[in-house]
Amino acid sequence: MPPKAKYTREEIIQKAFELTRKKGIDAVVARELGKELGTSSSPIFTAFKNMEEVQKEVRKVALQEFESYVRDALNYTPAFKYVGLKMIEFAMKEPKLFQLVYMREHDGNQTYAMLIEELGDTVEVCIEVMQKDYDLSREEAELLFGQVWLHTFGICVLVAGKVCRLTPEEISEMLSVEFQGTLMLIKSKTFQTVPVNGPNDIVK
Repeated sequence: MPPKAKYTREEIIQKAFELTRKKGIDAVVARELGKELGTSSSPIFTAFKNMEEVQKEVRKVALQEFESYVRDALNYTPAFKYVGLKMIEFAMKEPKLFQLVYMREHDGNQTYAMLIEELGDTVEVCIEVMQKDYDLSREEAELLFGQVWLHTFGICVLVAGKVCRLTPEEISEMLSVEFQGTLMLIKSKTFQTVPVNGPNDIVK
């Protein structure tokens, strides 16, 4: 008969989440987590198969934390800008959680479209709002969302990594300029990929 767990899975996950919040997911190793629990690492492996399983559960909690930031997006106009502002706020206030949710290394096969899919239901809400408010096709709304999200992600990386400090006014202006510029380009029907030509024509 397996030993009775000294700590529940939920208690271990919560403590691992708190450790991630302070030090990042790389700190969630058996010894460190055991210290946080005030015990050895044995209770962890009674409740979980390995530390990878613990880290996977922590990421789920981190995603839920982010979703709590944008849950009421439809109460604001424009909803997609609100989502962008809250995403940047999340990166500012919870840099370690942002890095866990959005800056994980993959195996090299992860495409940008796959990354967007990981964002969940928030994407669909924003795309539907864009279609309705700006009379866009599904394809146009997806293009607009993808470009604006990429710009927003870049700002998040800057603030999460403490590369520079940005004021709320600067962030709001950056998001508006990117959104309006991309929308105008899409509406003009003149978008085209411009190659970079040079001696070796390496960059396309």
